[in-house]
Amino acid sequence: MKIIKQVGIIFSICALSVLIEHFLPFAFPASVIGMILLFLFLLTGLLKIDHIREKSDFLLANMAFFFIPAGVNVINYLDILKANWLPLLLICVLTTIITFAATACSVRFTMYLLSRRKGGRHE
Repeated sequence: MKIIKQVGIIFSICALSVLIEHFLPFAFPASVIGMILLFLFLLTGLLKIDHIREKSDFLLANMAFFFIPAGVNVINYLDILKANWLPLLLICVLTTIITFAATACSVRFTMYLLSRRKGGRHE
């Protein structure tokens, strides 16, 4: 019965986010609205993490299965991908480098802040 309750909570938040998306005067993804709602419910204490822990852990552990339809759907656009392979490759390489650099800077900055907090020196 506990699992059914957890699934019901998660699906209720999803349904509420679709409803909110329908009434918004601008386009905004229901999935993002759902994540914001879940965050707000957890933050305010309306929802406890124990209310959804088992089902959310299951969904996170099996997240790769949710990307299969999107990956298979890429086959429908092979002609577009073939025609634009060089710009796409450049975008992928550049954004990967930018992501690595941003991550490295964030880690260095965090280490600097932690060393200042401890009163030590950062090299």
